[in-house]
Amino acid sequence: MTKKIEFTKSATEQIKKIVLENGSKTYFRISVKGGGCSGFKYSFTFDKKLKPNDNIFEKTVIDNNSLELINGSVVDYKKEMIGNSFIIKNPKAQSSCGCGLSFSV
Repeated sequence: MTKKIEFTKSATEQIKKIVLENGSKTYFRISVKGGGCSGFKYSFTFDKKLKPNDNIFEKTVIDNNSLELINGSVVDYKKEMIGNSFIIKNPKAQSSCGCGLSFSV
């Protein structure tokens, strides 16, 4: 499997900014967990330690299981009146809820 995740300029800049705020040895972790209104939900956290099954995309890490579900996605960062958030445009998602954090495959 080719491991490919694309980050928009806005997402890349925001990740760099928040990683610097949390310390240079910090990684921005994207993972997929069971739950949410549609079956799976995206999780955005920080981690100081890499795990053996992590894939590194600059200062972002994604574990193998999560990457399998979001491979081919585009990670974006949107600034809106209702708040700022990371958005994942996942071509594997067959449906998602209104908040954009939950999806099904």
